Amino acid sequence: MTVLRYTAFSADPAGGNPAGVVLDARELDDAAMQAVAAEVGYSETAFLTSGPQGADGVIPIRYFSPQAEVPFCGHATVATAVALAERVGAGELVFSTPVGLVPVVVEPGADGLRATLTSVEPHVEAVSDVTDVLGILGWQADELDPELPPYVAYAGARHLVLAASTRQRLADLDYDFDRLRAYMLERDLTTLQLVWRESETVFHVRDPFPVGGVVEDPATGAAAAAFGAYLRELGLVQPPVELLLHQGDDLGRPSRIAVELRDNDPRVRVSGTAVPIS
Repeated sequence: MTVLRYTAFSADPAGGNPAGVVLDARELDDAAMQAVAAEVGYSETAFLTSGPQGADGVIPIRYFSPQAEVPFCGHATVATAVALAERVGAGELVFSTPVGLVPVVVEPGADGLRATLTSVEPHVEAVSDVTDVLGILGWQADELDPELPPYVAYAGARHLVLAASTRQRLADLDYDFDRLRAYMLERDLTTLQLVWRESETVFHVRDPFPVGGVVEDPATGAAAAAFGAYLRELGLVQPPVELLLHQGDDLGRPSRIAVELRDNDPRVRVSGTAVPIS
């Protein structure tokens, strides 16, 4: 078994979000995959459980954080797609994830291979009270952006969207790890999608991920897809539109995530580059 190491949503190995990639995990059971993910130590490691050639062109994939399996992971999907394309050529792939089929197109770009995933059909739900989570974050209610209300958004995993009214509020992140983990486990949340709106189509985001044993993700493709669905559902953007999410800057691992919303298609497309980590 070989564990590849890639970073996604950056063309620089020092940026983006690192992911482990196992292109042939046919001999690994759940416990072994969990142990590999824990040893690798990245926020997620992806495993192709039927090898790189799935039946009927559909490739089964699973994702494990250092502490638990997660239903879907965007950055590990991008990393795996690019790793496969480097070996068999760019083109179209279909991954069978625990939440459904996720098509991915890999194309050459100015910064190397670029993967675009299409999410499962998303949905959002209103949140009535965020007092507890604001207390855990050390945020005040008047530091939220009233134009971007709290919602839970889903595009393969559940993320609580909280919008800061200033970039400084987003930058100053210091939370109680154990309390936030317990809060999120009770509500089946994968990350918090903390955002600040720079313009109509440019956002800065941060994603605490204590349920995976990680303080913060430097790039979160699943949350980016969910956030795109959130913006469309609330009428905050009008498709067709392309969005740019800046993530990882506050961690010293800059990431750039492109989000595309199309007319007459509820699914969300998330794009980014990926490169090996030497």
